[in-house]
Amino acid sequence: MTETTDHQTLIARLNSETAKIAWHELQKHYASGNVLAVATGADLIKVAIALHRDDRDQVQQWLDDGSVGRVQDQQAMDWYDNNKLLWALVIPPFVLVQEIE
Repeated sequence: MTETTDHQTLIARLNSETAKIAWHELQKHYASGNVLAVATGADLIKVAIALHRDDRDQVQQWLDDGSVGRVQDQQAMDWYDNNKLLWALVIPPFVLVQEIE
């Protein structure tokens, strides 16, 4: 396979693994510190690909600019109180979440 085909296959696989999930179902992952929030407007799939490929420079850039980060306690409480429905994608050991627009 070519690099382009591999990339397209990875995108298709990640898209198929993305799902809407209620925040209550993510509590054990949050408690373990494994949930990363992806900012609204950021590309969830691009973040997943960077983590999958261990692209540390890109991930660090997103961490620095706030596009990606750990879910803050207040945000988690708000999501819990409303049992917020989120987009989610597992990239072990992380679960990426993004608010549904």
